[in-house]
Amino acid sequence: VQLQASGGGLVQAGGSLRLSCVASGRTFSNSAMGWFRQAPGKEREFVAAITRSGSTTYYTDSVKGRFTISRDNAKNTLYLQMNSLRPEDTAVYYCAADSQQGDYGSMSYRAARLYDYWGQGTQVTVSS
Repeated sequence: VQLQASGGGLVQAGGSLRLSCVASGRTFSNSAMGWFRQAPGKEREFVAAITRSGSTTYYTDSVKGRFTISRDNAKNTLYLQMNSLRPEDTAVYYCAADSQQGDYGSMSYRAARLYDYWGQGTQVTVSS
């Protein structure tokens, strides 16, 4: 099982990037998935999550209205559209997937312990 994240890069403040995460080895169409990020010297933090049905999404407050998480189950792919990027968004972004086909309370989706599979990370750097 592998999650392959891509789409990171260097962008100026106010710019946009779209991250992708392709899953291989099994299907995650019935699994919750999420994005986390880790900035230098900081702990990994929750960014966004999407339920297995795709009907509900969750965001950390700092990205609400700027980032959009989505999924294409036919392609076994998770996305994170990031607009109006800020220097404080600079981090390595990781995609993650739950191994179970579960539905959970809203706080559970924000916890790294929910997710059993993790991608290798893609660097996002936002210059001021």
